[in-house]
Amino acid sequence: MQETDLYPPVKAFLEGQGYEVKAEITDCDLVAMRGQDAPVVVELKLNLSLALLMQGIDRQAITDAVYIAVPARKGPRWRVQLRDAVKLCRRLGLGLISVRMGAVRSKVEVHTDPGPYRPRKHKARKTALLREFSRRVGDPNKGGQSGRPIVTAYRQDALRIAHALHQEGPNRPALLARNLDVPKAASILQKDYYGWFERVERGVYTLRAKGVSAIGDYQDVLAELTAE
Repeated sequence: MQETDLYPPVKAFLEGQGYEVKAEITDCDLVAMRGQDAPVVVELKLNLSLALLMQGIDRQAITDAVYIAVPARKGPRWRVQLRDAVKLCRRLGLGLISVRMGAVRSKVEVHTDPGPYRPRKHKARKTALLREFSRRVGDPNKGGQSGRPIVTAYRQDALRIAHALHQEGPNRPALLARNLDVPKAASILQKDYYGWFERVERGVYTLRAKGVSAIGDYQDVLAELTAE
């Protein structure tokens, strides 16, 4: 396939909406005009790329109605790429068109139109972010880290419990919650998300070998937690 293969179906699609369409006007792959409307510019490329996005941004100096058009692909990888491309194009104010080539007829689909970016705020995500920030003690992680799991406020609470069980032996969730100021101690012990804890009898928990290892792995975190 060549970029020129995308031109006929996109041209036909726009002509069907009442536009007059011409190719290669100055630096633009396709320009469409309709009455007094702003000119529509479409840049044609075989792949979504940073170069294509930059080309689209450059055309915004001419008109607000700028689209980028690429061939539609198949499979889950394309669906993920398309979803991310739509998000990015909306942020950049670009339109996005895909063309599914057919032997007889090609399908042109507009995934997003050009326009000002108005991000939709997710109140629940913001609340979760602020809660995690306020509950987390210190700054136990490094931005961009890999290898060691992220130390969340939940993991810090689990480490408090693990340390207490290691120091004092088996204990009850209610006592741990009160003594350690960990309101969700019972849930942490019962769910045992990290595999650190074990119930030895009704309402009494102790530390597994994996929990003992975690205490050694997170000595730096525990030092800050016990110094509160």
